[in-house]
Amino acid sequence: MEKPSNLLLKLSRRLFTNLDEQEKFVEALINPQPFPSSILWCQEKPEVSPFTVETPIYWQPQFIDRLQLGEKPGQHPLHEKGYFYCLDFSSVFAASTLLTIPQPVDLIFDMCAAPGGKSIFAWKALQPDLLISNEVIGKRLGMLISNFKRCNISSSTVVNRDSSIFAETIPASSNLVIVDAPCTGQSLLAKGEKAPGCFHPTAINKSANRQKRIIANSAKLVAPQGYLAYITCTYSPEENEQVCEWLLERFPDFQAVEVSHLTKYQSHLTTIPCYRMFPQDGLGAGAFTVLFKNTNENQNQKINLDAISALYIYQNIQKSS
Repeated sequence: MEKPSNLLLKLSRRLFTNLDEQEKFVEALINPQPFPSSILWCQEKPEVSPFTVETPIYWQPQFIDRLQLGEKPGQHPLHEKGYFYCLDFSSVFAASTLLTIPQPVDLIFDMCAAPGGKSIFAWKALQPDLLISNEVIGKRLGMLISNFKRCNISSSTVVNRDSSIFAETIPASSNLVIVDAPCTGQSLLAKGEKAPGCFHPTAINKSANRQKRIIANSAKLVAPQGYLAYITCTYSPEENEQVCEWLLERFPDFQAVEVSHLTKYQSHLTTIPCYRMFPQDGLGAGAFTVLFKNTNENQNQKINLDAISALYIYQNIQKSS
């Protein structure tokens, strides 16, 4: 078996005081086990699933199925026809904070959208009038647009600009802004994938600084009484709880929202209501998630669609029936 690095051991001691939990966490990363896949039904969920489905977890939304280990939904004909989208169950956990947001929702803006899972989850759960999904990395745009087309994500547009552009052009406009932030990707190891240098302090600090810049720009987009969802797939406190603390210091109108169905996943590293899934729990590779609310009671800024329509790369404006 692979020997854990000193940096991984150091992180495990920061995350857990309990020796048994430290060992389980390290084991999950150096000897990864397969996790069941899950699917999000974009179209009407059939009464009888074509897959063998695990018993739903109490916080799992109706439109998600967690499949038995060994099922390969990506090879099923219904996948190609856009009936469902495949995603890691950790992503379901992270996006489930959105289930607490009251409807109706006019505008959702996903700042780091590719390959599209959180956008599609938000679209399905909240049925916005308009979904704008941004992806700043050009080579990732293809898969985002492809997934939107395949799944027929209506009332949606795809854009490709730095977060600062939107902070300037459409401030205080969005009822929900999602930041599934670029991170060191430490949870990739729990999937048996590579993430070179993911525990190195230099990589972590560089990532945390980028996250702070993106979340600050994203916060400027949030309408009064709107929401900001911050999500990562990494474990370092610098990229998670410490980013939350940084945001709340600089944006005093923002407050973290308690998500009652995730109470048992509350991070023990902070008093801020934010939530973690770890790979040793056996549900997914891991995620961090928090939902902020902009408590400002000013009027929403009406979004000037003309201001960003020139940025559209793909759009499907037809509303779903």
